[in-house]
Amino acid sequence: MAKKNMVKTLTNVSTIENQNKIAYLFILPWLLGFLAFVIYPFFHTIYNTAFHITTEANNLVYVFNLMEHGGNFGTAFRNLYFFPQLLDFIVMEVTYVPTIIIVAFILALLLNTGNKGQSTFRVIYFFPVIIMSGPVAGILRYNGAGSLFDYVNNIIFKMLVSFSPRFASALSDLFANFTMVLWFTGIPIILFINALQKINTNLYEAAKIDGASSWQILWKIKVPIVKSTGFIVSIFTIVQIGTYALNPIYNTIKNSIYDTAAGIGLASTFAFIYTVTVFTLVGLAYLLLGREAKSKVIHLSSIQKASLEAVHLKRQSKNKRTVNES
Repeated sequence: MAKKNMVKTLTNVSTIENQNKIAYLFILPWLLGFLAFVIYPFFHTIYNTAFHITTEANNLVYVFNLMEHGGNFGTAFRNLYFFPQLLDFIVMEVTYVPTIIIVAFILALLLNTGNKGQSTFRVIYFFPVIIMSGPVAGILRYNGAGSLFDYVNNIIFKMLVSFSPRFASALSDLFANFTMVLWFTGIPIILFINALQKINTNLYEAAKIDGASSWQILWKIKVPIVKSTGFIVSIFTIVQIGTYALNPIYNTIKNSIYDTAAGIGLASTFAFIYTVTVFTLVGLAYLLLGREAKSKVIHLSSIQKASLEAVHLKRQSKNKRTVNES
């Protein structure tokens, strides 16, 4: 009786409303920080793109110049360094993100086999994410510890150079920072393992009853179910690379802030174009991975239903036996 009264009290409408108010109080500091340090700077940066901003006597002077030769946007388009670096950044995202997703998914499959000691290997693969901070990664890259050696002299790479120099240059940059690629796979591996562990094992058993091989189970069951997680991983990787000093345009935007001739307005324009580019890449990832596939209704035959019921009953009896023995 006391248990029923407690359930009624917890499920009461007024109780739920009070709990919601308390929850909003807990997230209020984060909301205030998000508005003050993310939303306001974002829209203020867009506002700055329409002005030539200089510093006079420790004060910012705003001069509207959007109608003069395109303003800051025209200057950005005429800049000799910004757009080539922006193109290099796009090429980096296009090569790094698929590589990180594929490598992370393969490693997640290998770390989710159920063999003994796989927890230790999971820690080993995730450990570099903890110890490799920004300065440590920078020191490794400076000393050449992050690249794969002798790939330039490989005959396959030479064939790629003769076929497409730009594609070979993108692969060269990928191999030159391969340690960083493996570092970026740490969190995606955890996300893929979590998604693989949530797949109902009855799907595997039903596929094996139909004679499906491990390769068919991978492409027909695991990959479609994990596709939504791949979309999350792609967004995480795009943003992570975009905010990391590895990309070529990061230092250009940072240094342009302190340029007395161009001012903060041009730096804000660089940042705005850069942000639009990142959002465009996220939209491309949504088109490729984010859209839900059309659902298909699969009707099982009587033999398949009987086989699944037999497997389910066998598993229930095994669990009961284990409980009785304990």
